[in-house]
Amino acid sequence: MEIFWFVIIAIILTIFFILDGYDFGTGIIHLFLAKKEKDKEVIAKAAGLFWDSNEVWLVAAGGLLFMAFPTLYASAFSGFYLPLIIVLWLIIFRAIGLELRSQIDHPIWKTIWDKSFGVSSLLLALFFGIALGNIARGVNLGGVENGTSIYEAHYFFLPLWNASFSPSTTHPGVIDWFTIVIGIIAVVTLAIHGANWIILKTNASINTKLKSVIFNLNITLTVLTVFSVSIWHIIEPHPLANYLEYPIFLIFPMVYFVGLIGLFFIKKFKKEVYGFICSCLIITGGVTSTLATMFPTLLPSTNDVNPDLTIYNTATSDYGMSVAVPWMIIGILLLIIYFIIQKKLLAGKIDDMDYGH
Repeated sequence: MEIFWFVIIAIILTIFFILDGYDFGTGIIHLFLAKKEKDKEVIAKAAGLFWDSNEVWLVAAGGLLFMAFPTLYASAFSGFYLPLIIVLWLIIFRAIGLELRSQIDHPIWKTIWDKSFGVSSLLLALFFGIALGNIARGVNLGGVENGTSIYEAHYFFLPLWNASFSPSTTHPGVIDWFTIVIGIIAVVTLAIHGANWIILKTNASINTKLKSVIFNLNITLTVLTVFSVSIWHIIEPHPLANYLEYPIFLIFPMVYFVGLIGLFFIKKFKKEVYGFICSCLIITGGVTSTLATMFPTLLPSTNDVNPDLTIYNTATSDYGMSVAVPWMIIGILLLIIYFIIQKKLLAGKIDDMDYGH
């Protein structure tokens, strides 16, 4: 049952990063490339019409994590308290930026909320990438000092950063040079994803330019990917161990590289959806490759005193997990129905659809 729930939560998180990921990316493109008011309006719609339904998947993932792996939930939500509060505020400012920009027809008013939408989207992408970097790097479980835990074995607390800015220190911060690298990869990936979404859903005047932007960002992402893989051994001495033990896991990095290679042909694609599919593959492959590398660990311990948090030592009882299965199925079916209805109502280009008036 532990593996079953691990897979279900991984799927839901991947769906969230694909769906809300294009909202983050749309905000990044809006911040840096949208200059004309018409483009700003339609690009804001490309996120505004979808963001609230997309974030339902994050709520679902959090609820299932609380149910299936309560020890991990308690540990992560207390240890990552500071960045979680920052993310909460960023989500709020992104939402009100979208909802309020069209309430008053004045340039200063619109500029304020455009910046709120764009900057919060950029920082959300960065912080979610940093969060993934923290999970891959691990934390000082138990707050070990001089070989002694100062907390319970599964608890920890991270400052936003420490003086050394190093991932290898005894007390790492949320932000260090390794997590920043992963955060930048997330920003570039979601900017590509958002650009593909804008091309797919709008007739913005910058769509042709966005194909060149995607191509250039894809080169950057390729370089960053090679760099991150080359430094991975600093964080994990045996980074390929799981792929040697479970060769089937190789499908996940293959998915990533198929999407990465595909986007080099973005200017030749006959259909706009092909670019969006490629960026979906990159996100899917990136998230699943990271989880496959760590399996069955959920949060590594950076000390030798307290063990890693795994799907086995953080799970609830078998009875609890089995009772939750039918309720999970009902909930996911309702989510899927909601999602299908919304996508059908908002199918095609959204330029002339009403939002925020």
